[in-house]
Amino acid sequence: MLMRNIVLTKEFLDYYNSLPEKVKKKYDYVMQIIKSQYVVSEKFVKHLENTDFYEARISVGSDAYRTIIFTVDSQSFMESKNVLFLNSFLKKSSSQYKSEIERAESILKPYIED
Repeated sequence: MLMRNIVLTKEFLDYYNSLPEKVKKKYDYVMQIIKSQYVVSEKFVKHLENTDFYEARISVGSDAYRTIIFTVDSQSFMESKNVLFLNSFLKKSSSQYKSEIERAESILKPYIED
């Protein structure tokens, strides 16, 4: 059953398409959970403090991949029926979040203006 629609930006797709098959499979798994479950564990989706964004969390071995998500139709992820996957990165440190959030904001701009 479909609970949520995911819209993928060009930036996300470019990143996703560059990933190894093993990582893509894990991304697909997490996206399926996001689409089909009303309540999603913080293991897979977590709110980014002091922002309007959430992050999808994909772990493969010791690598932590993150995708910044915007909830289109609600402030709450659980209530949202449409989410936008903005940009992804391989997490190396928590200090890189600032630049990734700024990047997400610039990717989001045209979607909000439409």
